[in-house]
Amino acid sequence: MTTGWSVYVIALVLLNIAGLWALLAWTSRRRPGDPKPDDTSHVWDGDITEYNKPLPRWWIIGFYLTMVFSIGYLLWYPGFGNFKGFGNWTSAGEHDADKAKQDAVLAETFRPYDGRPISELAGDPRAVQLGRAIFANTCATCHGSSAQGAIGYPNLTDDIWHWGGSEDRILESILDGREGVMPEWGTVLTGMGGDNAVLSVATYVRALAGEVPENDFFAAQGKGLYEGVCVACHGVDGKGNTDLGSPDLTDAYSMYGNSLESIMETINRGRHGVMPAHRELLGETRSRLVASYVWSLSNSSSAEPRTEVQ
Repeated sequence: MTTGWSVYVIALVLLNIAGLWALLAWTSRRRPGDPKPDDTSHVWDGDITEYNKPLPRWWIIGFYLTMVFSIGYLLWYPGFGNFKGFGNWTSAGEHDADKAKQDAVLAETFRPYDGRPISELAGDPRAVQLGRAIFANTCATCHGSSAQGAIGYPNLTDDIWHWGGSEDRILESILDGREGVMPEWGTVLTGMGGDNAVLSVATYVRALAGEVPENDFFAAQGKGLYEGVCVACHGVDGKGNTDLGSPDLTDAYSMYGNSLESIMETINRGRHGVMPAHRELLGETRSRLVASYVWSLSNSSSAEPRTEVQ
């Protein structure tokens, strides 16, 4: 707030208090010549008379005390423009103090789960329940309340993991986030193989997943283009690379849809997916609890720690 606006606010507040004080003082005293309280000449039904009695003295004093209190309140708290108040109170400080208290309560609640392996937590019903609650508050916006994802957001209930599905990899994804980038290859492929190049590669990708026969004309044409451009990330066999977040193209699952049109759009325009880091938001222990819930969706509580899905 600028100094000018601060002065304006202070003046407005003081003028209002002074005006109320003056109005109360002017209306609460009787003057010579004023009619008696019962001499208003307002009579109904012959015996119902309207009186004009002043407020009780204690009530008027209460109004004055209220105004005095308001001035003290505005001096103690930051109520006069840029004036910080003698109490040095701020809403940010109040928030931080309350947050510190609640954080201490949360820390005590989550302390029994500090550092425990995710597969062990997944076998603890209470830990899974806490993880599910944190997931619902933090992760369900993107992955859905059932964790089955949507277009552009991965399904967490199956065994397909672009960045790896081991306990450590899931925890790493939650703590530090992920960023997957599929470059735009449409122009490059068209320059290499002509107008049908993108269609051919998309058809070959579907052939890798068993959607069309590999001896299909376009699939056969796309194989050579795939091996010249796509193998760097997805591998010769199309199994992908969890270190890069490159998806396995042989499992018939695509986060953006596995139709020919959606695959062609992916090749032409690329994709850019971001999983935000939650280390600062959730911390280590709560992230472990979320990871235990996610891990439990595709692993039984008695299962051994899973290996990477390549």
